[in-house]
Order: sequence, then structure tokens, then C-alpha cells
Amino acid sequence: MPDGLEPLTARTVNRIAAIGRDSWDACAGNDNPFVSFDFLSALEDSGSVAAETGWLPHHVAIEGGDGQVLGCAPLYLKTHSQGEYVFDHGWADAYERAGGRYYPKLQCAVPFTPVTGPRLLARPGTDTSRIRDGLVSAMIQVAQQLEISSLHITFPTRDEFARCGEIGMLQRIGEQFHWVNDGYEDFEEFLASLNSRRRKDIRKERRRALESDLTVRSLSGAALQPAHWDAFFRFYHNTSDRKWGYPYLTRSFFDLIGEKLADRVVLFMAEDDGGPVAGALNFRGYDTLYGRNWGCNHQHRFLHFETCYYQAIDYAIRHGLRHVEAGAQGPHKVHRGYRPVATFSAHWIGDPALRRAVGNFLEQEREAVAFEMAALSEHMPFRNGGDDRD
Repeated sequence: MPDGLEPLTARTVNRIAAIGRDSWDACAGNDNPFVSFDFLSALEDSGSVAAETGWLPHHVAIEGGDGQVLGCAPLYLKTHSQGEYVFDHGWADAYERAGGRYYPKLQCAVPFTPVTGPRLLARPGTDTSRIRDGLVSAMIQVAQQLEISSLHITFPTRDEFARCGEIGMLQRIGEQFHWVNDGYEDFEEFLASLNSRRRKDIRKERRRALESDLTVRSLSGAALQPAHWDAFFRFYHNTSDRKWGYPYLTRSFFDLIGEKLADRVVLFMAEDDGGPVAGALNFRGYDTLYGRNWGCNHQHRFLHFETCYYQAIDYAIRHGLRHVEAGAQGPHKVHRGYRPVATFSAHWIGDPALRRAVGNFLEQEREAVAFEMAALSEHMPFRNGGDDRD
């Protein structure tokens, strides 16, 4: 070991509570709510994340010589590829048809949350580069010791992604659509930045969404009550049923985030005289509003766009937030002022043959994603400097 370097040790735990709130959050910081102890522990304590759901916690901690936690990473032993939003089903199928065993695998991620954020959490004031490299090394060692096929770090930051590539992990680029606040005073000023056709379309959608005297209000903090979570949980299940998804989040999860993270929750609830009819769950970060889940009691035309996109934009403008991230997928968001942005993942694969095949695929995929993002950027609905008034 080079002189002057503090000895480091790594350990894994099957509950985040074994690391503790203070130690975890000292590494995670306060900017991104999804890597906070309270969010990740709510997933565990509610049973949303467990061996039974195919997400077995296997978190990694890096400790100094005095036992202080200097870094940590949210890590899970997975028995499937659900709830990740970076799709490797094809890799698994090809490997198993060739006689390999793809599952279980290791996933460094925030479950059910396609949000870019730190994954290699290092305590400020430490040698953060060394800590992050140590976390990656420790996770690969876990995979090798358990004879697991692969390790996947999904939705890391750009810097983490770059470092993972430098140390030899395969790199994958995806695409999402985010809204950027260019200093708008209000929603009307945002609309004024769009071309005439899109302004008219959005006004029409908002008007149609709130027909029949529907209203939308935002709920945070003490305003969130159990009745709101009861209604939203019904909406969440309805969406899962319609899309043939699996509703991983349990009812108690919503109670826990309402208890622990209420000030970071922004719940847009659409209501009529009979009570709630739809809702969109968001979380507030340092400069970003993150859209996570949506649901309704039955179909209301354009209400999804209103609660998930336009209410989020309006909220971000009123509260001085820089970005809105409205979840995964959705090129249709471009027409509503959301811009294509790159997302990242990094992959370690033990079998050399599978690694070569995946590496070749990723080279072609990166080119295709770059082409699509460039094409979509050419069709943004913003005015080109001309007088394009209604």
C-alpha cells in the first residue's frame, strides 16, 4: 500500500439499517431524494424490496481504519430484470439459450426509479476518487465470489459513468426527456417560447383535461393525509393493471415516505366533487422535480399530460427549479417542451464471450441512440426567433 494512504475495508449488508441513517446520508448528500436513507429504507421496511420481490439488498460500505463509513452503494441481488428501466432481457435470454446462467445478477441502482443520480456515494472530505473506485472493485469482487454473471450500475452520474468506462466496464447510453427552466416568469412565458401550433395544442389539452370542473392541487408536507395515499395507491394499482405491470410498491411504502419525506413529496391530485380522480407523485430535489408514478380511477382525456407534465412545469417555474424529469421513455414529450437527454449505465460481465457480444451490441446501440437524439432535437417546438404570435 502506498505510504500515507488510510487502509480501507469493504463489507456488505442485507439491510440499509446496518449502515445507519447518519453514515449513509453523510455519503449520499441531500441533493437527490432517491439515494437518501429514508427513501431506500422505506422500500425495505415496506416489503417493496425483498427477496420475495426479487430485490435482495446487498449494499456495500467502505470503511476507514477507525470504522467510519467513507462510502456506500445501493446494491441488490436480482433474480429477474424487472423494475430497472435499462433492459437486458435479450442478454439474459441469449446467454441462457447458450447454456449460461444469467440470474441472479447484481444491480447497483435505486429500485423502480429511472432517475440519474449518484450511485457511488463518497463522504465529502475524503479521497472520493479512491472511495468510488473501491466501491466498484468491491461490487465486482462480490459478483466473482458469488459466481454471479454480471454487475449493472444503472442511471449513474456522467462522471461515474466515465470512470466506470475508464476502469473497463461496458458503457451503455439511453435516452430520456427533461424540461429545462430558461428563467421563465410563469407558464405563459414558457408557452410564449413555443411555436404557435404547439402553444395552441397545449392550451387545448389543458382546457380539455380540466373539463367537468376538475381541479388539480399540489400536496406536500403536513397537507398529505392518509386519505390521499389511499386514493393514490388505488390509482397506482389501476395503472399497473392496465399496463400488465407488477405493483411492487406496497401501501405501507406510501405511509413511510409520507412520514419521512413529506417535505420532498409533491403530489398533484386531480379532484371533482366526488373526490380524487387521478394523481401524479413527484419528489423534489435540489434543483429538479422528479416525476415518478401516475394513476387514475378511469380514463380522462389529456389528464395524464396535465398532472404529469404541465403541472410539473408550472410548479418548477413557481418554485425556481431548474429541471423537470418526468420519468422514462416518451418521445411524445418533445412536443410539450421536454428535451432529449442522455442517460447512462455501466456493466461488468464475467463471461468473456457474453461480454464481447454485449460490447458489440452496445457500440451499435450508442450510435442509434445518438442519431435519434439528434433527430428529435431538430424537431423541438421552440420558436426560431421569428414573430410567431397567436
